[in-house]
Amino acid sequence: MREGENGETTPCTLVETKEGRHSGGAYRAFAATVMASIVVIWAYRATGMPSAGHPGRWTWMGMFISEIIFGVYWILSQSVRWRTTFNFPYKHLLLQRYNDHQLPNVDVFVCTADPTIEPPVLVINTVLSAMAYDYPTEKLAIYLSDDGGSEFTFYALIEASNFAKHWLPFCRKFMVEPRSPEAYFSLNSALHHRSQEWIDMKKLFDEMKERINSVVEMGRVPKEIRDQNKGFSEWDNGITKQNHQSIVKIIFDGNNLDDVDIHGGVLPKLVYMAREKRPNHPHHFKAGAMNALIRVSSEITNAPFILNLDCDMYSNNPDTIKESLCFFLDGKRSHDIAFVQFPQYFDNITKNMLYGIPDLVINEIELAGMDGYGTALYCGTGCFHRREALSGKKYVEDLNGSIHLDVPTEKKVPKPVNELEEACKLLVDCNFENGSQWGREMGLVYGCAVEDIVTGLTIQCRGWRSLYYNPKKRAFLGLAPISLDVALVQYKRWCEGMFQIFLSNYCPFIHGHGKIKFGAQMGYCVYLLWAPLSIPMLYYATVPALCLLKGIPLFPEVTSLWAIPFAYVFVIKNCWSVAEAITCGCTLKAWWNLQRMLLFRRTTAFFFALIDTVIKQLGFSQTKFAVTAKVAAEDVSKRYEQEIIEFGSSDIMYSMIATFAMLNLFGLLLGIKNVAALNLELFFKCLNKFILQIILCGLIVLINLPTYEALFIRKDKGRLPSSVLFKSVTSALLACIIYVL
Repeated sequence: MREGENGETTPCTLVETKEGRHSGGAYRAFAATVMASIVVIWAYRATGMPSAGHPGRWTWMGMFISEIIFGVYWILSQSVRWRTTFNFPYKHLLLQRYNDHQLPNVDVFVCTADPTIEPPVLVINTVLSAMAYDYPTEKLAIYLSDDGGSEFTFYALIEASNFAKHWLPFCRKFMVEPRSPEAYFSLNSALHHRSQEWIDMKKLFDEMKERINSVVEMGRVPKEIRDQNKGFSEWDNGITKQNHQSIVKIIFDGNNLDDVDIHGGVLPKLVYMAREKRPNHPHHFKAGAMNALIRVSSEITNAPFILNLDCDMYSNNPDTIKESLCFFLDGKRSHDIAFVQFPQYFDNITKNMLYGIPDLVINEIELAGMDGYGTALYCGTGCFHRREALSGKKYVEDLNGSIHLDVPTEKKVPKPVNELEEACKLLVDCNFENGSQWGREMGLVYGCAVEDIVTGLTIQCRGWRSLYYNPKKRAFLGLAPISLDVALVQYKRWCEGMFQIFLSNYCPFIHGHGKIKFGAQMGYCVYLLWAPLSIPMLYYATVPALCLLKGIPLFPEVTSLWAIPFAYVFVIKNCWSVAEAITCGCTLKAWWNLQRMLLFRRTTAFFFALIDTVIKQLGFSQTKFAVTAKVAAEDVSKRYEQEIIEFGSSDIMYSMIATFAMLNLFGLLLGIKNVAALNLELFFKCLNKFILQIILCGLIVLINLPTYEALFIRKDKGRLPSSVLFKSVTSALLACIIYVL
C-alpha cells in the first residue's frame, strides 16, 4: 500500500486478494462438529449391524455404505470452503500505468453450433456486446465460430457488422449498459432515454431482427442479398451442418477504409469461421472449434489474451476487459496466471430460481474456495486466457526468479485479406490436426464432454495458476434453461463428462499428483464425483419408504442417544446451508427449490450419467455432445415466469421422479396408518422407533408437492402425461408388494 495525495492508502498492485469470512473459525468449528457426528453415525451402523439371517441385515448394510459415501463426499466438499479468497482488480491503476497504445490486443471467441437451437439473432447480440467493449477498437478482434456452417448465421453477422457502425458510437455517446442491443432495449430503464436517437437506434435494431428472422423463416438467403457479398458463394454447393468445407471470412480487417463507424471511428476486427466437417471425421465438438479458433486467430491477430464466450453469454459490463487485464499485467506476481474465470449468471432467472440455476453458493463460495489454491475451474465460457498457456506452453520459473516460457513465440507478418483467408482455411480443414499435439498437449483437450474442466486441470498441471473473479457487477449474462428436461439433460452431460475425467488418466489424484495442491485435487473431485453420488441418494429415496411398509426400523429410536448425531447432522447442516444461501443472495424459497432440484438431479440425471459413463468405459458407446436449446415456446416461457415446473413429456427421467414421489407417498401414508392402528402403548413405542424414518419420507413427499400437482391436478401442457401417472403408480405399488411379500 502507498499513501495518496489526500492521505488515503491505495494499493501498489493492480489486484488485491482477500480471504473470505466463509472459511473463518465459526465455519471450522461447525465442520469439526459435523465430522465428529458423522464418525459417530458410522460407529452406530458398524456396532448395530443385525445378525446373519435377520431380515433387515442387507438393508442395514446398504444404509451403512450409503452413509459412508455421503460422509466421504462431505469431507471432499470441505476443501472448497476451507480457504475462500476474493480478488479485487483496480482498473484505474491499470489506466495510470498503461495508455491506450500500450494496452495489449485481445481476441474474443464466440462459439455457436446450430442455428435452430441457437438462433442467429441471439448469436449476434453476443457478438455486438463484445464489439462494444470500452477498449481501444483497433486492439480488439471478434471471432465467430459457426460449427453449423450456416449461411443464416453468416448473413446475421453481415447484418450485425452494418448495425455495429451505428451501435458502437451510440454506446459510447450514451454510456449504454448492457451493450447487447436485445438486453438494453428490453430494460425498463431504457424508457428514460427515449430521445430521437434512442428511437432511431431501436428502429434500426428491430428492422435488422426482422430481416434476419424473415430470411431464417424463408429457409434461404435471397439472391439479391447473396449478390451483395461474395462470401455467400461458399454456400453455392448445398453444404450441410455435418458436411461442409472450411470457411473463413474476414468481415472487418481494420485496414479497409470502409471498416469504420458512422463517425469515422475504427471498428474491431470481425471474422467468421466454419471449420471443415465431414461425416466420417471426428470434429471433437466445442473443443475442436476452440482449437480451430486459436489457430485462425494466431494467423490473423495473434493477440496475447483471449476471451471465450458461449453464443448466449453476452457481455454485461463494458469494462470487463480492463478489469481482467489487471490480473495479467500486475508485474511478476502475474506472470504465471493462465486464465481468469468469471462465474456464470443469467438474465432470465426467476426470483426463486425455479430450477436451482445458478447455484449461488457454488458461484459465491465454492469456486472462490478453488481460487484459494490457485486452481480456479475453467468453466467453458466467460474466461480470459493467456494465449501461450492455452496453446500448450509450460510455465517455467528460474531459481533466480526470472520468468520465461519454454517455447518461443513467433511474430506474424501481415498478409492481404484474401491470402489470410486462404491460409486460415488450411488451418481448419479436417486433416490439419492429424499427427499433431492438438487436443492433447496443445489447445483444449479432446475426448471428454466437459472439455473445459479437463483443459483447465491440464494447464494447471503445467505449472500455471488460474484465478476466479466474481465482480459485484455481473460481467456476463446468459440464458438459463426454462424447462426441467433441458435442465436435467444439461446436468447429465456435465456429470457424465466429469465422471469420465475421474476414471481417466486425468483424474486429479493421478494427473495432478505433485503438480497441484492436495486440497485442489479434492476440490476437483467435489464435481467429478457427482455421478456416483446418485447411488446413495437413490437408496435413501427408496429403501426407507419400503422398510416403513414392512416395519423395519433403519434409524435409532428417538429416545436413544444414538439419535443425537443423526438429528444434529440433519439440523445443523441444513441450517448452515440456509444461512449460506441467504448470505449469497438467495431467498428461502430459492433454497428449497434447489433442494428439490438436487433430489431430481441425483436420482435421474446423475444416475443415467453414471450408467452411460460405465458403458463408455467398457467400449460400448462413444462420447456425444448435446447442445441445449436456447429458445422455448411462448406458453413454456409464461409458466416459467410464474415459477411453475415444466414437465410435459413421458421422458424416463420424469417417470423416475414420479415413481419415487409415489413410492414415498405410499410408504408414508401406509406406515402412518399401521402405526396409528395400534393401541396407545404400542403406538408410542412404534413412533419412537420409526419417527426419523417417517420424517425422512415426509420430507421427500413435501419436496415433491409440484410432482403430485403435475400428476393429479394440473391441466396445462406442462403437466405430467397420464402415461407417466400410470407407470409411476404401477411401479411404486409393484415395488411395495414385492418388498413386503
